[in-house]
Amino acid sequence: MSRTWSELFGDEPTDTDEGERSGFFGRLRDSLAKSRRALTAEIVATAFDPDDEEAWERLEEALIHGDVGVRATAEIVRRLEARGEVGDLGEALSEEIEELFGAPPTLVLGGQPSVILVVGVNGTGKTTTVGKLAQKLREHGRSVLVGAGDTFRAAAEEQLEIWAERAGADFVGAPAGGDPAAVAFDAVEAGRARERDVVIIDTAGRLHTQSNLMDELAKVRRVIEGRIDGAPHETLLVVDATTGQNALQQARLFDEAAGVTGVALTKLDGSAKGGVAVAIAYELGLPVKLVGVGEGLDDLRPFDPREFARALVAA
Repeated sequence: MSRTWSELFGDEPTDTDEGERSGFFGRLRDSLAKSRRALTAEIVATAFDPDDEEAWERLEEALIHGDVGVRATAEIVRRLEARGEVGDLGEALSEEIEELFGAPPTLVLGGQPSVILVVGVNGTGKTTTVGKLAQKLREHGRSVLVGAGDTFRAAAEEQLEIWAERAGADFVGAPAGGDPAAVAFDAVEAGRARERDVVIIDTAGRLHTQSNLMDELAKVRRVIEGRIDGAPHETLLVVDATTGQNALQQARLFDEAAGVTGVALTKLDGSAKGGVAVAIAYELGLPVKLVGVGEGLDDLRPFDPREFARALVAA
């Protein structure tokens, strides 16, 4: 059964939870079809024989080809070998991948207000993710303010303001070309003054190789830290699943600059590289907290380790 927003937010169960649970596994499985084929094409043609060295080599090649990553692949194979008897390979793989993901994640929402900083490169769906998350927080009884810290992209502020209005959230913007750190400051101060529960701050898309922009992101974080103890309480990195192993490098460098606490993995519906979620979780120790499987509001969902593992590898 799918993980619910109440579980992600650390709330008590609600009457809407059962509706949220149903139906999403099928959507996720459909979205991961390309990734699943990339992973399993080499290993489902014949029964897996644990005594066959070539079978293990095919498995390793399939996992690496599916963007699971070298280190995570080595760990999965080590765990499977330790079992002795593998049994159903798809079932065994999904169990080990679920273990690598760790416990189902939650969002830290204990601040007054809680501050969520959202970062990532251009084109990942970052601003849309901010808007959808604001909507879900409002549906679950939290007052929200969003800050448009992407002052470089002309359409970003307008796009986010539309999402904020749709979600019933407050909005703080800035003139085009303004100082993103000043937007972060204003958003946090407005959130405190208006006693909002959550402040979500969007940031400009930047390449992880642009050191000046990454330095600016670190400045935004320092400004937030200086206004509220423990903030930002979450720093979510939005990554495009279609970029595969490049997403792993993005996560590594954004974590160094901004202290990433979780990942939102978007565009799974068009990707054969969904296995990168395993690499991010295992190699960097960063929990995947949200997944996006389409454009609709309900296509952003809490990450469920068990369902994702099953949808990724189980036949």
